[in-house]
Amino acid sequence: MLPWISADNSDRIKNMRDTSLAKLVREDLLEHILKGAIKPGDKISEPDVTNRLQVSRVPVREALRELESSGLVVSRKHAGVFVRAIEAKEVQDLYEIRSLLDSFAGAKAAALATAPRQALAHALEASIDLMVVAQKQANLAAYYSENLHFHWLIVQAANNEQLSHTYQEVVQKLHLARLQSLSHVTGMKTSISEHQKITHAIALGEPDHAKDLLTTHVSSAYARLKQSIPPEPTVTPKNHLKEKT
Repeated sequence: MLPWISADNSDRIKNMRDTSLAKLVREDLLEHILKGAIKPGDKISEPDVTNRLQVSRVPVREALRELESSGLVVSRKHAGVFVRAIEAKEVQDLYEIRSLLDSFAGAKAAALATAPRQALAHALEASIDLMVVAQKQANLAAYYSENLHFHWLIVQAANNEQLSHTYQEVVQKLHLARLQSLSHVTGMKTSISEHQKITHAIALGEPDHAKDLLTTHVSSAYARLKQSIPPEPTVTPKNHLKEKT
């Protein structure tokens, strides 16, 4: 699960007075999509959502429009709303954007004052410890989750609301791609070593070094992802012209 998606709905329910109904529906649908309960290519049934959440169709439709604007669902005329399937070219584009966002956040984090920077470094070290445990147990799901948490800690430390919002949208789309390809985390030992170097640069207050390390790290992560996805079969066009005899 992504670090900004809570598995517990209690906080959302407590804050209902301060939250629009459409936003609550959107968060519920988002959680179902990112957990894989509604898979890429699946149709989202408005009647099912209204019955399950006991709301009218108005907030459901508003929630779906918001999800469509963020690129997670697509509306097809006379067919309905479907969870998007992310194409290979879009995954490449998203990784390029993520590289820029991660490196910017890393530079900002490494430029923090000593106290918050050291606190962040300790949190990152704790995250790496959990990744090491997951790697030793060959627990891919736990490693993937903690890997996302590590990067989210750095993004949050940059203290830039627009950065955080854009980062969420990018990573959520990449998460969809992971769900539909069933690809898994590879090169965990290498990735952990990269995380350790990033943490060290942040702890020492080296913005340029942290930026460069994160740029390389995200590029390497994309290269590892491509290796784990089987190539698409090549389709040879048929020649419909009859040979002359």
